[in-house]
Amino acid sequence: MPLLKDLIEKLQWLPGVGRKSAQRIAFYLQKMDTTRVQELTDAIMRARTKLKECSVCHNLSEREPCEICVDGGRERDRICVVEQPSDVMVIEKTSEYRGVYHVLHGVISPMDNMGPEDLRIDTLVKRLENGNISEVIIATNPTTEGDVTAIYIAKLLKPLGIRVTRIARGLPMGSDLDLADTTTLSRALEGRSEL
Repeated sequence: MPLLKDLIEKLQWLPGVGRKSAQRIAFYLQKMDTTRVQELTDAIMRARTKLKECSVCHNLSEREPCEICVDGGRERDRICVVEQPSDVMVIEKTSEYRGVYHVLHGVISPMDNMGPEDLRIDTLVKRLENGNISEVIIATNPTTEGDVTAIYIAKLLKPLGIRVTRIARGLPMGSDLDLADTTTLSRALEGRSEL
């Protein structure tokens, strides 16, 4: 079955999809109504061809500039720096943050040949030089690469006199203290806030 093997192989290109998951998806697609398969294919192609990188914040959008950058209700004096466009979606779901964003499209990672020059850091600095920004919130992931990127950006921005903060990290809701590793627990204590 070369067609099925080819489909399974191509599905494994997707992040987080291993061989077994790819097999399940391939067989599921074979059972789906052909109209629904065509709708899925069309949605993928539309998103791939119509979504562009915003020239201001580098988020993905159908508009130029993106919906968030043109939203007059946003607090323009705060910029939240994230790794990927998907991070914007996650933060927006909280409905807690009303500032604007800056998407780096990666992190500093020597193992992946990604240096500061490969990220959208230069345009972040230009945004800060051109506007009245009071705070930059760094919301990179709590990984070694995310931490290195956060420290690099903070050191770069400090001389500009702009307040640079990092999102707090700690224990997820519903977890038990005895199940937490020491690094997570230490960061939870460091990021504590007053009640």
